Amino acid sequence: MPQLEHLLENNRRWSDEIKAREPDYFLKLAKQQSPEYLWIGCSDSRVAANTITDLMPGEIFVHRNIANLVIHSDMNCLSVIQFAVEVLDVKHIIVTGHYRCGGITAAVEDWRHGLIDNWLRHIQDTANIYADQLSKILVDSARLDKLCELNVIEQVINTCETTVVQDAWKRGKKLAIHGFIYDISDGILRDLDVSVDRPIERKELRQRFLSNTNAARR
Repeated sequence: MPQLEHLLENNRRWSDEIKAREPDYFLKLAKQQSPEYLWIGCSDSRVAANTITDLMPGEIFVHRNIANLVIHSDMNCLSVIQFAVEVLDVKHIIVTGHYRCGGITAAVEDWRHGLIDNWLRHIQDTANIYADQLSKILVDSARLDKLCELNVIEQVINTCETTVVQDAWKRGKKLAIHGFIYDISDGILRDLDVSVDRPIERKELRQRFLSNTNAARR
């Protein structure tokens, strides 16, 4: 289609530029991917894992969906986790949210958005869990940013509780789950300091997270 021709032209130009700098780049890339990291992030086009971590293709395995959710009935996400852990043998799963997330904002708006409301229900559940803490934040933008952080911790917990991760730990596999938050306004990726590398109680992880998130923007 003529409307998409510029995308194909951009691709050809990009490919030519890469091959001019490194003639065997694509030959090496085609041989194998051996990432140490699985990135579970948001579908937002401004939060591209390879770009913001400055990693080459093949160095990070990526799953993205609206608001970076890990839902126990989402066979797509669970299949990605299983493939990453059991086939690619990744050592780290990084759940990454971002401030000013459209999915987070939509979840707390007081009107219907359509089918996606069923997906965003999980974020509303998180907001209900932390309602007391969120109610103390008077500035709307700051409250949404806090919910972005809280959403990350809930997804870290959900990832830890998947059968894939639980079984991997039982086998003695070295596997760590991490929670990051990305700020689009300055391009900085921040560790929320909630890494888990063993079975852990949900309550313990939440308490540790809440004691650390105040430092997230430092």
